[in-house]
Amino acid sequence: MTDLVRIERALLSVSDKTGLEALAAALVAHGIELVSTGGTAAALRAMGHDVRDVAELTGSPEMMDGRVKTLHPRVHGGLLGVRGNPEHMAAMTAHGIAPIDLAVINLYPFAATVAKGAPREDIIENIDIGGPAMVRSAAKNHESVAILTDPAQYQGLIDALAEHAGATPLALRRQLAAAAYAHTAAYDAAVASWFAFADQGEAFPATLPLALTRVETLRYGENPHQSAALYRPQTGASGVAAARQLQGKALSYNNLNDADGALELIAEFRDAGPSCAIIKHANPCGVATGATLAAAYEAAFQCDPVSAFGGIIALNAPLDGPTARAITEIFTEVVIAPDADAEAIEIFAAKKNLRLLLTALPDPRRPGLALRQIGGGMLVQTRDNAAVSRTDCTVVSARAPSDAEWADMLFAWTVARHVKSNAIVYAQGGSTAGIGAGQMSRLDSTRIAAQKAQDAATRWGWAAPRTVGSAVASDAFFPFADGLLAAADAGATAIIQPGGSIKDAEVIAAANERGLAMVFTGQRHFRH
Repeated sequence: MTDLVRIERALLSVSDKTGLEALAAALVAHGIELVSTGGTAAALRAMGHDVRDVAELTGSPEMMDGRVKTLHPRVHGGLLGVRGNPEHMAAMTAHGIAPIDLAVINLYPFAATVAKGAPREDIIENIDIGGPAMVRSAAKNHESVAILTDPAQYQGLIDALAEHAGATPLALRRQLAAAAYAHTAAYDAAVASWFAFADQGEAFPATLPLALTRVETLRYGENPHQSAALYRPQTGASGVAAARQLQGKALSYNNLNDADGALELIAEFRDAGPSCAIIKHANPCGVATGATLAAAYEAAFQCDPVSAFGGIIALNAPLDGPTARAITEIFTEVVIAPDADAEAIEIFAAKKNLRLLLTALPDPRRPGLALRQIGGGMLVQTRDNAAVSRTDCTVVSARAPSDAEWADMLFAWTVARHVKSNAIVYAQGGSTAGIGAGQMSRLDSTRIAAQKAQDAATRWGWAAPRTVGSAVASDAFFPFADGLLAAADAGATAIIQPGGSIKDAEVIAAANERGLAMVFTGQRHFRH
């Protein structure tokens, strides 16, 4: 095995011509012959370089609108021939195959073509065939051949050529080969995904193509002894993964996870008035709408000020100065919003560790898949993007809800979808009054939420907790009447829940006995 391999001949075929001029100049400076195809050859000649056409190398013209140009033994033999193998070298001599020591290939822009909504025939034409074949050939023979698939790699090669007098070291070629196979795997996954989901409309294809690109390595995972990294799809990121960080220290695994939950929740209110959600450990601890963003933040904060300390705040409107000023009164990890004005940015600048993320609010009803790893496999399901309106619900109590109760029930129901099960949410007047999350017993969640409301009332000096006169939402049915009765004891007057328990009749009777209005949605929202 040879460590240093002198590059005599390079094959270049790139759709993305970023950095090509500097790379070509460096290759020519080391006396390396350039062989190229179509548009790349034209670009190199325009830079003033001598270029040998692939058609001259192969003795065959490009044909079929460029579909066939590099699928030829004189290309793949030049890439795959093992230097020092007598049989390979003899075959290369017999068939006039010249060694190719460097391949610079990037592929047809398939993902970009899909993303811009091109017609099917254009998408098909942007499935690269010869490019991936050359990449894989060069990578397989990395003991002798270097393969570049990304303009970001060009400078590393230029530096290596300068250090080693026009040669590449084996360690670099191995590194480039690994990146090349990852590149073609991701490309094939993008093509397979388009065929499965967009073209064929499969919900769960027999093979799930998945290709992710590492964005950054994180300081650690959920806990300091765990390693972690952030990845996103090569087809383009959205949501938290695409957010622009305006200030603050680097985001942690937990910051990103909680910010994602906060963004998904506040997206439910993207068409509402000014709204704020505060998240702690992936659970909402306060959500509210208000006349202003500052008023919404204050109402959300008042729900559970203890839990809000060190939390994540999501806003459905651009962060303004008054809201920023109120937020900085306590320690906050991350604020995520669609935008921020100059006053808010100036206020936050004094809090150098506070992260400010800006990103568009996603569509909460968008389709997609949710993935969760289990031992030895992966659970895959469609996103929980369902929602209910007043007309979707069935009134099951003797008393029908008032308009105000309907508004509170639907608000509480929206929030409950984003609370870990078992989930109970009290709401009144466009803000949460108490949230109970993640308990093994729904009764315990009901009581915890009521206790948090009582704690808030004590803290703020209110005459009564906001659960008095509230509506309460349960993410799944009440299996017994005890949870409903606990909510009534806390002052709730209206209940929204899926229904479907074998004890529904008993629960309805208890609601009627206490004078509660109750509706069934017929829709459950477990969140684990």
